[in-house]
Amino acid sequence: MEVKTGKGILRLSKLNDAYRGGPDPEITGLTADSRSVGPGYLFAALPGTKMDGARFIGDAVKKGAAAVLAARGVKVPEGVALIESENPRRDFALLAAKFFMRQPRTIVAVTGTNGKTSSAHFAQQIWESLGHKAVSLGTIGVRGCGMDRDGSLTTPDPAVLHEELARLADAGVTHLAMEASSHGLSQFRIDGVKIRAAAFTNITRDHLDYHGDMADYFSSKMRLFSEVLPPGGTAVLNADIPKYGELKGLCAQRGLKIMGYGEKGGDIKLLRRAPRSGGQDLLIEAGGAQFDIVLPLVGSFMAMNALCALGLVMACGASAEEAVGAMAGLKGAPGRLQLVEGHPSGAAIYVDYAHTPDALENILRALRPHTKGRLFCIIGCGGDRDPGKRPIMGKIADDMADIAIITDDNPRSEDPAKIRAAMMAGTRRAREIGGRREAVHAAVRDLEEGDVLVIAGKGHEQGQIIGSRVEPFDDVSEARKAIAQLKSGAAA
Repeated sequence: MEVKTGKGILRLSKLNDAYRGGPDPEITGLTADSRSVGPGYLFAALPGTKMDGARFIGDAVKKGAAAVLAARGVKVPEGVALIESENPRRDFALLAAKFFMRQPRTIVAVTGTNGKTSSAHFAQQIWESLGHKAVSLGTIGVRGCGMDRDGSLTTPDPAVLHEELARLADAGVTHLAMEASSHGLSQFRIDGVKIRAAAFTNITRDHLDYHGDMADYFSSKMRLFSEVLPPGGTAVLNADIPKYGELKGLCAQRGLKIMGYGEKGGDIKLLRRAPRSGGQDLLIEAGGAQFDIVLPLVGSFMAMNALCALGLVMACGASAEEAVGAMAGLKGAPGRLQLVEGHPSGAAIYVDYAHTPDALENILRALRPHTKGRLFCIIGCGGDRDPGKRPIMGKIADDMADIAIITDDNPRSEDPAKIRAAMMAGTRRAREIGGRREAVHAAVRDLEEGDVLVIAGKGHEQGQIIGSRVEPFDDVSEARKAIAQLKSGAAA
């Protein structure tokens, strides 16, 4: 992807104050992808888990790179400026921030295993209802202000991220709620973003194929508070999770303001929650007052995501009264408990991104009170990812749903049958249906009045990764197709 400043060009010595090399070229763009290098670019030769960017310095120079950012000891061709770094990834993010310069004036970030997308999406909606030009940025792309664009990464590459921030600022966006993934934090992608408040939703098993263990996973997420959020910023923390005390202690040591939310929250306290048709009634205490809220979203975890968003908005200056008033109009993010209507029996079908044990358990627990008949669950596990969670996911679906269907979910380079077999090992009565399309259609055919079906794992995703191919696939569209076929068959 070509990345340019849109504000002219910068001398390397202006871009990096510590640069004392020989050549001082004008930098016209920057990238960590040698294929995207253009004349005058700075190429970031980043060390990677699979490939070292230093191997591509020659290719980048041939395409016109005028400068290279690399680890100490790396050599570059004569005449090419070199910035040596102890931490090239972090320095690349800081260079990108300085190169693009512009950011929305109010930025918040959300990390955690589950709830990042919804919390950011809700904060954007609350701000918008308060009259701000606001967007959210993350797994589902950019949302808000009529600028909706799909995305593929929770936390983009620093050059792409800071180009996006500059574009949003230039478009008049003043408020941004963004997701901060553990990958993005461990790879320093979010460094250089001027964050005013940051939230921690929860932490459960995920991404152990990358992090190796839960300690590294938690440490990566903690960077948002230990290094990225500046002193004086506000940490919005879920007070109901076991890690709350540790997080609160760290934030206090760094001089961060702390706002706790949840049933044990000292600043935003959930006093009562009761399910209702299509949503739930909440009684909360915030800003010294109590508020009754009709939240048009089901599930205790959605209530927590809404409280997280409320905390972020209040941390940036909104009063509790005006922010709470906007919560009754919240709408779910795409692929997050997204309702697919129209089944001839009146059965409810939901599509959700739940792809971790905790998220799957939460979604099934949330839907049980809304199920008068049988609760169906379709679930698979991705290939080339943490194999240890497969029997756990199978067991949760089998234990908590009346009918669990084990199917495929991005098998990648692995044999789908072996992934399903590993999931089935954790079950006693689940059905196995190879092929996600077949699983969706089979479940939709079996639904009766009062039943609820959740198609879990892929949410907003628009493709199925099989081998090296990405085949078009969307759970929501497939469910609608299955409903249409059912109706046409009944009409015939």
